[in-house]
Amino acid sequence: MATPTKPKRRARIVAGSAKAAVDSAIYLDDRLPFARWLRPQLRKLFPSHWSFLLGELALYSFALLVLTGTFLTLFYKPNPDVAFASAAEISLDVRGGLLMRQLHHWSATVFVLAIVAHLCRVFFTGAFRRPRELTWMLGVVLFGLVLFESFLGVSLPGDQLAMAGLRQAQGLLLSIPLVGTYLSAFAFDGGFPGQVLPRIFVTHVLLVPGILMAVVPLHALVLTWRQKHTERRSSRRESEERADDERSGRDHEHERKATADAQGRVTGGPFFPYFAVKNGATALFTMGAIAALATFVRVNPVWEHGAYSAGGHVPSAQPFWYSGVLDGAQRLVPPWEIAVGGYVLQPGLWIPPLILTVFFGILLLYPFLERRFTGDGDNHHLLDRPSQAPVRTALGIAVIAFFTVLWAGTWVSEATPPMHSAPGFPQPPAAPHALLTVPHDTYTMIVIGLRVAVFVVPVAAFLIARAVCRRRAG
Repeated sequence: MATPTKPKRRARIVAGSAKAAVDSAIYLDDRLPFARWLRPQLRKLFPSHWSFLLGELALYSFALLVLTGTFLTLFYKPNPDVAFASAAEISLDVRGGLLMRQLHHWSATVFVLAIVAHLCRVFFTGAFRRPRELTWMLGVVLFGLVLFESFLGVSLPGDQLAMAGLRQAQGLLLSIPLVGTYLSAFAFDGGFPGQVLPRIFVTHVLLVPGILMAVVPLHALVLTWRQKHTERRSSRRESEERADDERSGRDHEHERKATADAQGRVTGGPFFPYFAVKNGATALFTMGAIAALATFVRVNPVWEHGAYSAGGHVPSAQPFWYSGVLDGAQRLVPPWEIAVGGYVLQPGLWIPPLILTVFFGILLLYPFLERRFTGDGDNHHLLDRPSQAPVRTALGIAVIAFFTVLWAGTWVSEATPPMHSAPGFPQPPAAPHALLTVPHDTYTMIVIGLRVAVFVVPVAAFLIARAVCRRRAG
């Protein structure tokens, strides 16, 4: 008869750990019924098309933003006197500091790009319609907050380029009648630059990220998980439904049948393991691509821009594409001035911010505006192809064309005239060359052409896009 041997220590540890894990799970499940809630959630179906991962791309870049921003906060000093030296020290002296700065910068860029691409996907496919209006509105709020947060982050290094942007912002505040001086004093604490950097630091690190960390999970997880996902239309199913609709002659029956089909049959893969593995791969790809950009593509070299000097030349750097729209609009608007009661009003400075305000207002309320004009108040779970909504698609293309023309205003700059000092004083340093400079007469012609294009190009884009969509739909 064989004598039983005592299990080895490693086997005993593994068995004991497994039993402890099972007992802990049973203990928690008896008091907090996780299993009853978790089992259906793990089997929840998620769509498999790549376009549905644009939101996840933004989510993971935001996570990398938070991690790298936490590292930078440990070394950055927001005091106006040492802010630039602090940013330069992080870049050149702190081990891994330059990589972290560039990771933070590229994470922000990918974050904004992913949000724009995700908004375009939702808009052109009609995924914002009932019952997902609240999700759309939260996405628009998130977009506006991210743009504001990006401007604050670019301003923090305190170099010549950053302070030039803040100087423009102060000029815009001061141009507002009646309350402009109060707004400027509140933001800058008196004269320029005042205490604007510490206030920007608090807003950039605490206030806006706190709002984002509340809005992002609500938009990306809570509402999305609670509501059913939208689905792409099947070409075969759509053709059969359209043929049945033509035979029956009932237009609204087609939408009701499609909605009922979408509610009754959900396509896609379960959250676990299909969507969890896919999301994990997306997270690794996102962070790997951002790390590659941060490693091989240099951005925002503050040590080359130099510390802020009043009256100094602004470095030859073009604004980022998402802030270049506002800068380009300010270049294209004529320098109008209106004298009223001894005060000089400058409406040319107000028009670009008003354009952005109206754009975000319409974007925020667009689901309700489209419902009002189309009279379509049904629930929609199937996505439209862009050709199936010619007017909506044409509007989106026209808006993209409009902002592209405004952005084009930043691509060309006027050649800086030579500067001379008075006799006995040293000659001023030469102004840096912009990326593309042209003579004064050529620049004037370009600005006039862009002023005409800002009205003509969107209308032409709308008409062409609508015609193409109607032809494809027909």
